[in-house]
Amino acid sequence: MSRPRFWDPQGVRHGGMPTYPWRMAPEHLLTRRQLRARGLQPGGQDVVAQIRWRSRKAGTGVREAYLYRLDRAVPVRPMTPGRWRAHQAMMRARRTCPSCRTECPYVIPTRYGECLTCIDSAGRQAA
Repeated sequence: MSRPRFWDPQGVRHGGMPTYPWRMAPEHLLTRRQLRARGLQPGGQDVVAQIRWRSRKAGTGVREAYLYRLDRAVPVRPMTPGRWRAHQAMMRARRTCPSCRTECPYVIPTRYGECLTCIDSAGRQAA
C-alpha cells in the first residue's frame, strides 16, 4: 500500500512545514475552526503544520488548512457589550450604501461599491 500524496510529517517536501492528508493529522493538531468549536483560539502561536487535499475549487487544484497545537490554545475572549457594539457598528458600515446612504439588509458588494438598487439605476448589471 502506498502512502497518501500529502503525507510528509517531517516537512521534507513542503518547505519544512509538516504536512498531512485530509483527516490524517494527529489529534493534538487542530484547525482554527476545530479550536473555535472547543471555545479556543490559537492565542498568538505560529502555525505548526498543515493539511493539504486535492480540490477543484482551488486554482492550483490543492487546498490547505493550517494546524495549531491544542495545548497552546487559549480560551476565546468573551463578547463584552463594548465589543458587541463595535461589531454592530462595523456591520452597519458594511451595509450602508455610500451613494444613496441607505442601510441595506445585506452587505454591500465590494465589487461594485454600491447597493444593488444604485447599480440597477445606473444601468450596470449586478451579475
